[in-house]
Amino acid sequence: MTCNTSIDFIYLSEPDMVRAGVTDMPACVDTMEEMFGLLHQGDYRMAGPNNDSHGAMIMFPEDSPFPNMPKPTADRRMMAMPAYLGGNFCTAGVKWYGSNIENREKGLPRSILMFTLSDADTAAPLAYMSANLLSAYRTGAVPGVGARHLARKDSKVVGIYGPGVMARTSLAAFIAACPQIDTVKVKGRSTKSLELFVGWVREHYPQVTTIEVVDDIEAVVRGADIVSYCASGEVGNPDDYPLVKREWVSPGTFLAMPAPCNFDAGMAAPDVRKVLDNIGLYEAWYEEVPKPAHHCIPLVGLKFMDMIEEGSLSAGELEDLGAIVAGSTPGRQNDDEIVLMSVGGMPVEDVAWATVVYRKAIEQGIGVKLNLWDEPLLR
Repeated sequence: MTCNTSIDFIYLSEPDMVRAGVTDMPACVDTMEEMFGLLHQGDYRMAGPNNDSHGAMIMFPEDSPFPNMPKPTADRRMMAMPAYLGGNFCTAGVKWYGSNIENREKGLPRSILMFTLSDADTAAPLAYMSANLLSAYRTGAVPGVGARHLARKDSKVVGIYGPGVMARTSLAAFIAACPQIDTVKVKGRSTKSLELFVGWVREHYPQVTTIEVVDDIEAVVRGADIVSYCASGEVGNPDDYPLVKREWVSPGTFLAMPAPCNFDAGMAAPDVRKVLDNIGLYEAWYEEVPKPAHHCIPLVGLKFMDMIEEGSLSAGELEDLGAIVAGSTPGRQNDDEIVLMSVGGMPVEDVAWATVVYRKAIEQGIGVKLNLWDEPLLR
């Protein structure tokens, strides 16, 4: 029996990824929704003992005898994020996540990401692709899935803190889920970031007729139907994280938080629905990091876990987005419900969106074909 041992794969640059549809947010929201259904079924695997780990990160010491070793500066991350996803995807992959806030001083993005998509049977590479846009759009699409099921359908006003890339993709997903949105309130730290964000919104979403730059976070939240905190920041002291106060929040508000956030006792009340994008992800994080976990990972989902540990919150009060998407748990039940959703980000999301983009690239002949080998030297 003669076997074909040749392995080819494609390389997709960032322009290739754009041509293959990586910035198609409505399609990305649909893909993430399909992915959450598979999560609820259990047809997936990530790393760690419970198959729900975010990934494996290199930890650098404060003081090292090696002068060239990187320092643990703000937002320094080097990590591998592997996953398998079944269903119509049946692929595996790993994202290499590199991040350093000092990159911006060099004219580079804070994060520089690459993704390897693999055949789930042989583990042979299918594609090696630029992943900054891949990651940004799948991250923004998850709040969009949440909004599709948990925001009021007639939502019109979005409040955003932190007008960066995450804010752009989250807003794009909110509009895909709630097409009546016509007003955006935004707070930023710099005039430049605000001007870039406002210009982007006006260029891509002319339906947004009102863009209001506000002076504080309270103004972001008050009167908004959908709220998202998207600003990166120093991690360690939750008292310094951007805060949500119950008195600011209108009845019926949906809050999706993919970045540092803290909340007051009013938001911890039982009548505020507390949703996680994957409960197992936060359970894995809680096992992996020192306690209190919210000091290490600034997402509201880790504060929920700390509250369960201290006895101020019942685990039964947490809801899983996959269960909501699958219909096992109800979505929004009335116009007055307040919903607070934590968005952590998972490598299965990268696998899902990478697979869709890869298949479109193959259909359209996009990318550079590369050869791994015709016959392996060692076997």
